[in-house]
Amino acid sequence: MRIFGDGSKKTTGEPSTRKDFEYLQNEMVYFDSACQTLRPQPVLDAMLSYFQEFNACGGRVKYAWGKRVDDEVEAVRSKILHHFGKSEKEYVVAFTLNTTYGLNLVLNQIPIGVYTQIITSEIEHNSVFLPTLVTAKRLSIPREILKRTENGLLEYQNEDMAKAVCVLNAVSNIDGRVLLNAKTLAHDLHRMGGVLILDGAQSMAHDPSLLREVDFDALCFSGHKTYAPSLGVVVIRKRFLDSLDLSFVGGGMVEKLDENNFTFPTQDPACKLEPGLQDFAGIVGLGVALNWLETYKPQGQKQKEYQEGLVTTIFEGLSKLPNLKILNSTPSTIISFYSEKIDSHRLATFLSQQNIMVRSGYFCCHYYLQNVRKYPPLTRISLGLHNTEADVHAFLNVMEKIIKNIE
Repeated sequence: MRIFGDGSKKTTGEPSTRKDFEYLQNEMVYFDSACQTLRPQPVLDAMLSYFQEFNACGGRVKYAWGKRVDDEVEAVRSKILHHFGKSEKEYVVAFTLNTTYGLNLVLNQIPIGVYTQIITSEIEHNSVFLPTLVTAKRLSIPREILKRTENGLLEYQNEDMAKAVCVLNAVSNIDGRVLLNAKTLAHDLHRMGGVLILDGAQSMAHDPSLLREVDFDALCFSGHKTYAPSLGVVVIRKRFLDSLDLSFVGGGMVEKLDENNFTFPTQDPACKLEPGLQDFAGIVGLGVALNWLETYKPQGQKQKEYQEGLVTTIFEGLSKLPNLKILNSTPSTIISFYSEKIDSHRLATFLSQQNIMVRSGYFCCHYYLQNVRKYPPLTRISLGLHNTEADVHAFLNVMEKIIKNIE
């Protein structure tokens, strides 16, 4: 039992009520799912199963373990395409390290002379902001930073899209705002000779339904934000993949080879973005995580309704606290705020002392938060499917006491 500063008590060591997250003690409140989600027990079990039951290389061996790896990997590729409503005839799925790596892998292999500009937005994560900056310099083309509205729409004119490489997040890691006009944007880009590359890191674990309707050319996301192991995924249109000037090559990418030339395997287009040995345990875990996401019911409820209840309670509770500035205009699973009375890093430390884990700083969105809006360091909470009403109330109670003590 822990004694809090106000003399109140909290029992520890009680059995967890979080289905598939029983390893997380009830007193621990994890509010940093936008950074990485916790992994449900079935995902952990699946990875251990790979290591103990069929720990082999995929695409290289003929024995039974290797055949099982190949089958598992191809099943996950198909699962991801089905998740986005994309056809295997038009798209392929490649596995990488993370979202940042996937975006760099695609952008750094775009050939010179095909596109005339790069478009991004002001609210992008550094995983988008920095690679687009470097790519524009490499291609010697201008880069334009467009605004996003409070509800996530990209503000643009059709002429902005002429032969443009447009790279944007589908969901912001600042406040959860969604690229609501992504479908129209993709249509306008293609009509003007451009391509749409999406950072899908924050959208996968929440509501990816929007992305099923978007005719994107490439989408990158991370397993570690999707209740899966830490690996990356690139979903890319075959036509766009074929246009890349591939320069990052190695093992697993050769069908024929002589002293000065080689050819890629014609039956495995995804290998063009998969040099070297893959994280097979991670891929297996990702497949289980996607299946888990389709069926999991937190506290027996539908995911969307359950999370909406939690975030509404948090948003309303924070809105009542004095001297607190909330960046969000509406409730979201990602909420950022700051207080005029206490530094956000100190606030995060105080919360941590009560076993409440939140993020503080600029969340790798320095351009928008630090330079455009000129905010002080922020505090961010981001909920996952492991969170409970008890987590929410514990957080709000501690926040109220902290804010009260600094007034």
